[in-house]
Amino acid sequence: MAGFSKTLLCVACCCLCFLSVSSLLERLEHPVKDDGSLSFVVIGDWGRKGKYNQSQVALQMGRVGERINIDFVISTGDNFYDGGLTSANDPVFEKSFTKIYTAKSLQKKWYNVLGNHDYRGNVEAQLDPLFERIDRRWICKRSFIVDTEIAEFFFVDTTPFVDKYFLKPKHHTYDWRGVLPRKEYLSKLLQDVDLALKESTANWKIVVGHHTIRSIGHHGDTNELVQQLLPIIEENNVDMYINGHDHCLQHISSTSSQIQFLTSGGGSKSWKGDLDELNRKGLKFYYDGQGFMSVELKQSIAKIVFYDIFGKTLHALNLFKGVDSAM
Repeated sequence: MAGFSKTLLCVACCCLCFLSVSSLLERLEHPVKDDGSLSFVVIGDWGRKGKYNQSQVALQMGRVGERINIDFVISTGDNFYDGGLTSANDPVFEKSFTKIYTAKSLQKKWYNVLGNHDYRGNVEAQLDPLFERIDRRWICKRSFIVDTEIAEFFFVDTTPFVDKYFLKPKHHTYDWRGVLPRKEYLSKLLQDVDLALKESTANWKIVVGHHTIRSIGHHGDTNELVQQLLPIIEENNVDMYINGHDHCLQHISSTSSQIQFLTSGGGSKSWKGDLDELNRKGLKFYYDGQGFMSVELKQSIAKIVFYDIFGKTLHALNLFKGVDSAM
């Protein structure tokens, strides 16, 4: 009996150890094209049932997606306004997503992160695999990795980093299930991101989150990410940090590393009109309006283009593994 008790204790300890080392980053795989290349479009801050030019942005996304033969779509969060989804049966999902992004080229996987507005709703609902059965394109997780051979995409849940959502909710409630206790959650997430980046042998390393790290827009820099996430992605030679949150299109080059900070948050309501004129260091492009971004990746070059609601090219750049040149 004593031996049996010791066995149970050992099993319990092993289970606890397994839980303590298991990663918060689920790994997914996505194939590249036959020639080894990859292309995708990026949209953020979009879900408004087609209003505020959401439908016009979707139309142009479809056209660009067809032209460059995209492999998938990335959403940088704030997927459903103003307060996320209420349940797995919320009709807002179809009204703001399925019935808006109808172009043939957009019928690919959508890799989504959560934004602060999504956290105001039922987060567990938005993460529910049921939506993948309603619309096979939908993939939404807190933090995860998409491995595409040519590049690895590290999707990071940034909302729990921001102090004000916990300290000053401004009459909003947030669904913190799954991220409490907060300190332990963030510590584990940062450790997992750091380890995954260190182990990555991908040609391109791209981190995706909702909140800004560098921005001259309405929200500006997110200090918590500057202090906690930025040192990790700088140390691990990340090529791009892609985000939404500021409802604009933006490109800022790091002056201390190879990182390009790319904001694609113009999926619907925009035109804030306020800029941080003192935070322009490294700024290459800023557009305070609706639109989206495309990326075409090959082994040695990444072509990035920003578009407005008419499909007009606003800004383009090529990255040659750490060296960029505006086109």
